[in-house]
Amino acid sequence: MSTHAKRERLLLADLLESAGPEAPTLCENWTARDLAAHVVVRDRRADAAAGLVIKPLAARLERVQAEFAAKPYEELIQLIRSGPPAMSPFALKPIDEASNTVEFYVHAEDVRRAQPEWSPRELDPVFADALWTRLERAARVLGRKSPVGLVLRRPDGQTAVAHRGTPVVTVTGEPGELTMFAFGRQEKADVEVEGDKEAADRLLAAKLGI
Repeated sequence: MSTHAKRERLLLADLLESAGPEAPTLCENWTARDLAAHVVVRDRRADAAAGLVIKPLAARLERVQAEFAAKPYEELIQLIRSGPPAMSPFALKPIDEASNTVEFYVHAEDVRRAQPEWSPRELDPVFADALWTRLERAARVLGRKSPVGLVLRRPDGQTAVAHRGTPVVTVTGEPGELTMFAFGRQEKADVEVEGDKEAADRLLAAKLGI
């Protein structure tokens, strides 16, 4: 049975393949090749991927990622499609689903939304709820750098407090759009921002996310 993470992985691979190695993404200065290398390193080189959260290891991560980025692009795409090796924690379905559902959704959208013409993807309700559940759990971490109080709200009224403070800005949108917003892609998220204009402008310019 397919999982959200598996489906998003395959979609990401398709998008990267279609975009081509030099296509831009929403990941700062990364091209599609850089993003593909990041995914492969995260899958297959836990020793280097630790540099994502442990600063002293960041130089090692950068070096290993550059080595993978130098590989043929088609090889990187195939490595993403084939998934993590058997010894990787991500090979275990529950860990993969918990760790990669949002990861691959955001990166798939990083490829899609860097293109000149894009529109929000309509998500099935089950997947939307899965993204919302994860967003609720991670809201305080994702919003910790917000310069103002931040409330995330679904159209049905469900809310998650991402940052306590004043003034308060409320951001309303579908779970996928709120996820992109909370992960620092504010300009590319299809949401409504309500609150004091100065506070909203500060929020839109802030570096949210992990």
